[in-house]
Amino acid sequence: MFDLMPFGHNEKSLFDYLDNFERSFFGDAFGGSVSQFRTDIVDKGDKYILQAELPGFAKEDIHIDVDGDYLVIHGEHNAQVEENHHKFVRKERRYGSFSRSFNIANVKADAISASYQNGILELTLPKKEETPPPTRQIDIK
Repeated sequence: MFDLMPFGHNEKSLFDYLDNFERSFFGDAFGGSVSQFRTDIVDKGDKYILQAELPGFAKEDIHIDVDGDYLVIHGEHNAQVEENHHKFVRKERRYGSFSRSFNIANVKADAISASYQNGILELTLPKKEETPPPTRQIDIK
């Protein structure tokens, strides 16, 4: 099915096609892009490993909160106001904020740990131990 997608000459994958579609549809709204950061989640048996691409962020600009059964990752790039007004030939770097939520109903929320290195945020999400539902016998009257 994907080989039927009409890719342009600059689009090398489905992701490029979708990113370009999003930019053309929304234009400069929301700072030029409404896309969220890219995330991989791997099931390691007793835990999940979530890796999120956040290049260019300072660790202090990333906030991770647990809100009920949801993990919320929020970050913000602040625009740097420069004294010198340069005449840019091209400016692609954007500033703004992002927020993304993940359902963690089957995760031990109090045991989540995080690290940030080389633009990759990595969260270790230990799974809750699965307890089988209680069984009981029902007497017939």
